[in-house]
Amino acid sequence: MGLCSRRPTHVPLLTKSHRQLRLQWAREHRDWTMDEWKRVAWPDESRFLIHHVDRRVRIRRLPGEQLLPSCTAGHTQAGGGGIMLWWTFSWAALGPVVVEQTMKAANYLNIIADQLHPYMAFVFPTRNGIFQQDNAPCHKAWIVLEWFEEDTDEFHLMSWLPNSPDLNPMEHIWDVMERQLRAQTPPCPNISTLRDSCLDIWYNLSPVMYQKLVASMPRRVAAVL
Repeated sequence: MGLCSRRPTHVPLLTKSHRQLRLQWAREHRDWTMDEWKRVAWPDESRFLIHHVDRRVRIRRLPGEQLLPSCTAGHTQAGGGGIMLWWTFSWAALGPVVVEQTMKAANYLNIIADQLHPYMAFVFPTRNGIFQQDNAPCHKAWIVLEWFEEDTDEFHLMSWLPNSPDLNPMEHIWDVMERQLRAQTPPCPNISTLRDSCLDIWYNLSPVMYQKLVASMPRRVAAVL
Protein backbone atom coordinates (compact mmCIF):
# COMPACT_ATOMS: atom_id res chain seq x y z
CA MET A 1 0.00 0.00 0.00
CA GLY A 2 3.03 2.32 0.38
CA LEU A 3 1.93 3.49 3.84
CA CYS A 4 4.46 4.14 6.59
CA SER A 5 4.28 4.88 10.29
CA ARG A 6 4.89 8.50 11.22
CA ARG A 7 4.08 10.80 14.11
CA PRO A 8 1.15 13.09 13.26
CA THR A 9 2.06 16.63 12.32
CA HIS A 10 1.16 18.99 15.16
CA VAL A 11 -0.79 22.05 14.02
CA PRO A 12 -2.48 24.80 16.05
CA LEU A 13 -6.14 24.28 16.86
CA LEU A 14 -8.26 26.56 14.70
CA THR A 15 -11.70 27.59 15.89
CA LYS A 16 -14.46 28.70 13.56
CA SER A 17 -13.59 32.30 14.40
CA HIS A 18 -9.92 31.68 13.55
CA ARG A 19 -10.86 30.22 10.17
CA GLN A 20 -13.06 33.20 9.39
CA LEU A 21 -10.26 35.62 10.29
CA ARG A 22 -7.77 33.67 8.19
CA LEU A 23 -10.10 33.71 5.20
CA GLN A 24 -10.72 37.43 5.55
CA TRP A 25 -6.97 38.14 5.84
CA ALA A 26 -6.20 35.95 2.82
CA ARG A 27 -8.81 37.75 0.73
CA GLU A 28 -7.30 41.09 1.71
CA HIS A 29 -3.82 39.98 0.62
CA ARG A 30 -4.45 37.64 -2.31
CA ASP A 31 -3.80 40.37 -4.88
CA TRP A 32 -0.61 41.62 -3.30
CA THR A 33 2.32 41.86 -5.69
CA MET A 34 5.83 40.66 -4.88
CA ASP A 35 6.87 44.30 -4.54
CA GLU A 36 4.39 44.62 -1.68
CA TRP A 37 5.55 41.43 0.04
CA LYS A 38 9.14 42.66 -0.26
CA ARG A 39 8.21 45.63 1.90
CA VAL A 40 7.24 43.47 4.89
CA ALA A 41 9.55 42.91 7.86
CA TRP A 42 8.84 39.56 9.50
CA PRO A 43 9.69 39.42 13.22
CA ASP A 44 9.32 36.61 15.68
CA GLU A 45 10.64 35.38 18.98
CA SER A 46 11.46 31.90 20.11
CA ARG A 47 13.04 30.18 23.07
CA PHE A 48 16.04 27.94 22.51
CA LEU A 49 17.05 25.48 25.22
CA ILE A 50 20.47 24.18 26.18
CA HIS A 51 19.19 20.60 26.37
CA HIS A 52 16.80 19.35 23.72
CA VAL A 53 14.50 16.38 24.05
CA ASP A 54 14.45 14.68 20.66
CA ARG A 55 10.99 13.13 20.51
CA ARG A 56 11.83 11.32 17.29
CA VAL A 57 13.93 8.71 19.12
CA ARG A 58 12.45 5.19 19.11
CA ILE A 59 13.36 2.14 21.21
CA ARG A 60 12.10 -1.44 21.27
CA ARG A 61 11.04 -2.88 24.63
CA LEU A 62 8.79 -5.46 26.20
CA PRO A 63 5.69 -4.56 28.24
CA GLY A 64 6.68 -3.33 31.71
CA GLU A 65 10.21 -2.29 30.67
CA GLN A 66 9.47 1.39 30.11
CA LEU A 67 11.43 2.51 33.20
CA LEU A 68 14.52 0.37 32.64
CA PRO A 69 17.68 2.51 32.12
CA SER A 70 18.10 1.04 28.64
CA CYS A 71 14.60 2.19 27.73
CA THR A 72 14.68 5.75 29.03
CA ALA A 73 16.12 9.05 27.89
CA GLY A 74 17.23 11.53 30.52
CA HIS A 75 16.26 15.17 30.42
CA THR A 76 16.41 18.23 32.63
CA GLN A 77 13.36 20.19 33.71
CA ALA A 78 12.53 23.16 31.45
CA GLY A 79 15.32 22.18 29.10
CA GLY A 80 18.16 23.05 31.50
CA GLY A 81 17.93 26.77 30.79
CA GLY A 82 17.67 28.72 27.61
CA ILE A 83 17.41 32.09 25.92
CA MET A 84 14.64 34.06 24.27
CA LEU A 85 15.63 35.50 20.91
CA TRP A 86 13.84 38.23 18.98
CA TRP A 87 14.79 39.00 15.40
CA THR A 88 13.38 40.09 12.11
CA PHE A 89 14.07 39.85 8.40
CA SER A 90 12.77 41.13 5.11
CA TRP A 91 13.52 40.45 1.46
CA ALA A 92 16.32 43.01 1.59
CA ALA A 93 18.26 41.98 4.69
CA LEU A 94 18.45 40.10 7.95
CA GLY A 95 17.66 42.29 10.91
CA PRO A 96 19.11 42.65 14.40
CA VAL A 97 19.03 39.94 17.05
CA VAL A 98 18.08 40.64 20.65
CA VAL A 99 18.74 38.14 23.43
CA GLU A 100 16.41 38.19 26.43
CA GLN A 101 15.66 35.85 29.30
CA THR A 102 11.99 36.83 29.25
CA MET A 103 9.85 38.94 26.93
CA LYS A 104 7.66 41.48 28.71
CA ALA A 105 6.11 44.69 27.44
CA ALA A 106 9.02 46.86 28.63
CA ASN A 107 11.56 44.57 26.94
CA TYR A 108 9.57 44.55 23.74
CA LEU A 109 9.20 48.33 23.72
CA ASN A 110 12.98 48.71 24.01
CA ILE A 111 13.44 46.31 21.10
CA ILE A 112 10.97 48.20 18.92
CA ALA A 113 12.48 51.60 19.70
CA ASP A 114 16.18 50.69 19.74
CA GLN A 115 16.42 47.87 17.19
CA LEU A 116 13.41 47.71 14.89
CA HIS A 117 13.09 51.44 14.28
CA PRO A 118 16.67 51.88 12.92
CA TYR A 119 16.33 48.69 10.86
CA MET A 120 13.12 49.85 9.20
CA ALA A 121 14.61 53.28 8.51
CA PHE A 122 17.67 51.69 6.89
CA VAL A 123 15.91 49.05 4.80
CA PHE A 124 12.90 51.20 3.85
CA PRO A 125 14.26 54.76 3.59
CA THR A 126 11.14 55.95 1.75
CA ARG A 127 9.05 55.01 4.81
CA ASN A 128 6.97 52.46 2.91
CA GLY A 129 7.95 49.48 5.09
CA ILE A 130 5.36 47.21 6.72
CA PHE A 131 5.92 45.58 10.09
CA GLN A 132 4.10 42.33 10.79
CA GLN A 133 2.80 42.71 14.34
CA ASP A 134 1.34 39.61 15.98
CA ASN A 135 -1.05 39.31 18.91
CA ALA A 136 1.26 38.31 21.76
CA PRO A 137 0.15 40.01 25.00
CA CYS A 138 3.37 41.99 25.40
CA HIS A 139 2.97 43.28 21.82
CA LYS A 140 -0.49 44.63 22.62
CA ALA A 141 0.46 46.42 25.84
CA TRP A 142 -0.64 50.06 25.90
CA ILE A 143 2.93 51.40 26.11
CA VAL A 144 3.77 49.52 22.90
CA LEU A 145 0.63 50.57 21.04
CA GLU A 146 1.20 54.16 22.13
CA TRP A 147 4.72 54.07 20.65
CA PHE A 148 3.40 52.77 17.34
CA GLU A 149 0.74 55.49 17.23
CA GLU A 150 3.43 58.15 17.63
CA ASP A 151 5.55 56.65 14.84
CA THR A 152 2.90 55.81 12.28
CA ASP A 153 4.68 57.97 9.70
CA GLU A 154 7.81 55.82 9.90
CA PHE A 155 6.28 52.53 8.76
CA HIS A 156 2.96 50.71 8.62
CA LEU A 157 1.65 47.80 10.67
CA MET A 158 0.28 44.56 9.25
CA SER A 159 -2.42 42.92 11.33
CA TRP A 160 -1.77 39.27 12.09
CA LEU A 161 -3.76 36.16 12.80
CA PRO A 162 -3.97 33.85 15.83
CA ASN A 163 -2.68 30.29 15.47
CA SER A 164 -1.35 30.76 11.95
CA PRO A 165 2.33 29.74 11.85
CA ASP A 166 1.76 28.34 8.35
CA LEU A 167 1.47 31.91 7.10
CA ASN A 168 4.63 33.14 8.82
CA PRO A 169 7.81 32.55 6.77
CA MET A 170 9.89 32.88 9.93
CA GLU A 171 8.70 29.44 11.07
CA HIS A 172 10.92 27.78 8.47
CA ILE A 173 13.94 29.65 9.80
CA TRP A 174 13.22 28.37 13.33
CA ASP A 175 13.17 24.83 11.94
CA VAL A 176 16.52 25.37 10.21
CA MET A 177 18.07 26.70 13.40
CA GLU A 178 16.69 23.90 15.55
CA ARG A 179 18.09 21.27 13.19
CA GLN A 180 21.51 22.90 13.09
CA LEU A 181 21.62 23.24 16.88
CA ARG A 182 20.66 19.59 17.32
CA ALA A 183 23.37 18.55 14.87
CA GLN A 184 26.15 20.29 16.81
CA THR A 185 28.66 17.97 18.45
CA PRO A 186 29.21 18.44 21.31
CA PRO A 187 25.92 20.21 22.13
CA CYS A 188 25.94 23.70 23.62
CA PRO A 189 27.04 23.35 27.28
CA ASN A 190 25.86 26.75 28.54
CA ILE A 191 23.84 29.87 27.79
CA SER A 192 26.79 31.79 26.36
CA THR A 193 27.66 29.07 23.86
CA LEU A 194 24.01 28.65 22.90
CA ARG A 195 23.70 32.37 22.23
CA ASP A 196 26.86 32.44 20.11
CA SER A 197 25.70 29.40 18.13
CA CYS A 198 22.29 30.96 17.43
CA LEU A 199 23.87 34.21 16.28
CA ASP A 200 26.33 32.36 14.06
CA ILE A 201 23.55 30.37 12.39
CA TRP A 202 21.39 33.47 11.93
CA TYR A 203 24.05 35.66 10.35
CA ASN A 204 25.09 32.88 7.99
CA LEU A 205 21.61 32.33 6.57
CA SER A 206 21.66 32.55 2.80
CA PRO A 207 19.83 35.50 1.20
CA VAL A 208 18.54 33.02 -1.37
CA MET A 209 16.86 31.06 1.41
CA TYR A 210 15.04 33.91 3.14
CA GLN A 211 14.12 35.57 -0.15
CA LYS A 212 12.50 32.30 -1.23
CA LEU A 213 10.48 32.39 1.98
CA VAL A 214 9.17 35.86 1.15
CA ALA A 215 8.44 34.70 -2.40
CA SER A 216 6.32 31.88 -0.94
CA MET A 217 3.75 34.29 0.52
CA PRO A 218 1.36 34.29 -2.48
CA ARG A 219 1.28 30.49 -2.31
CA ARG A 220 0.67 30.53 1.45
CA VAL A 221 -2.20 32.97 1.03
CA ALA A 222 -3.71 30.94 -1.82
CA ALA A 223 -3.68 27.82 0.37
CA VAL A 224 -6.08 29.51 2.79
CA LEU A 225 -8.60 30.48 0.11
